[in-house]
Amino acid sequence: MSLRIYGNRSLKTLPGQATRPTPSRVRQAVFNIWQGRIDGCRWLDLCAGSGSMGAEALCRGATIAVAIEQSSRAIAIITENWQQVVNSEQKIQIIRGDLVKKLPQLEGQQFDRIYFDPPYASELYLPVLQAIAQYQLLATSGELAVEYHPKIWQPPEIESLEICRDKVYGSTAIAFYAPV
Repeated sequence: MSLRIYGNRSLKTLPGQATRPTPSRVRQAVFNIWQGRIDGCRWLDLCAGSGSMGAEALCRGATIAVAIEQSSRAIAIITENWQQVVNSEQKIQIIRGDLVKKLPQLEGQQFDRIYFDPPYASELYLPVLQAIAQYQLLATSGELAVEYHPKIWQPPEIESLEICRDKVYGSTAIAFYAPV
């Protein structure tokens, strides 16, 4: 299966339901909200799946894109998708492993845009949000978008982060956090 991103580029996805690509309507809405703030940004893609959000950010001019994903099959797809869109002035890094264990390794780096799309029923939401705040991974003027199912999870208050907007697109919702 494949999906299309900015510039009518085709990306590969994993077969089956092992990963759930962000619906195109939601992807477009996020990039419309962040319009004008992607070019030159440092992008972090958490639970990256096929890497479609990071690939879209690269196509729109992100200078750095980092992905963290646990599945080795997904890592191969992300690598292929990102290598297809990256240019010589951009930098990519793809990290395989447990998200909660890998986030501390990013301490000292800051990202302008973070996209977090875990399996909806996972227990990852709170520990990851707390780690992002604890390790100060979000730049002062940055934003974090958290994809979730509104019937399964609700965005909590996180110390040093505030919810600046919350949008619902059918069965998919996105909570946007900014540093306090």
